[in-house]
Amino acid sequence: MVALGRSPGDEYKDNLHQVSKKLRGEVGLLFTSRTKEEMNDWFTNHTEMDYGRPGNKAAFTVSLDPGPLEQLPHSLEPQLRQLGLPTALRRCVVTLLSDYEVCKAGDVLTSEQARILKLLGYEMAEFRVTMKYMWDAQSGRFQQVGDDVPESVSTVSRRIRG
Repeated sequence: MVALGRSPGDEYKDNLHQVSKKLRGEVGLLFTSRTKEEMNDWFTNHTEMDYGRPGNKAAFTVSLDPGPLEQLPHSLEPQLRQLGLPTALRRCVVTLLSDYEVCKAGDVLTSEQARILKLLGYEMAEFRVTMKYMWDAQSGRFQQVGDDVPESVSTVSRRIRG
């Protein structure tokens, strides 16, 4: 903020103080010689799947059937029990003792649910960059590019066997 300028009197270039005002929360700056349209297209087409975090909405329902969870190392069993899963070690294999619904589609994830989903390898969040503002160095023009992207929730339900 200081480098760009906090007010018209101390800004590096015309209207850069307006960029400084927007540097709050989870934001970043991108310096490029590409056009606004090129960057919008690139950001629209490039996303990465990520694990849901507490406070995110569940993209789909995850229900676990009783039985071995062979994909998990035996050392995680106490941690799974602490997170609320009815598990036990049977022949050094983590075993789910009864049906367990981790989350329902559309529910807001708790920290425990988010942790369980991560341990089980369920990616429910989509990481994307949204361009909201643009400052043009040639014209010194600052403009809003887009509004908030609405959250979409997939209602796909998945039933998982150990």
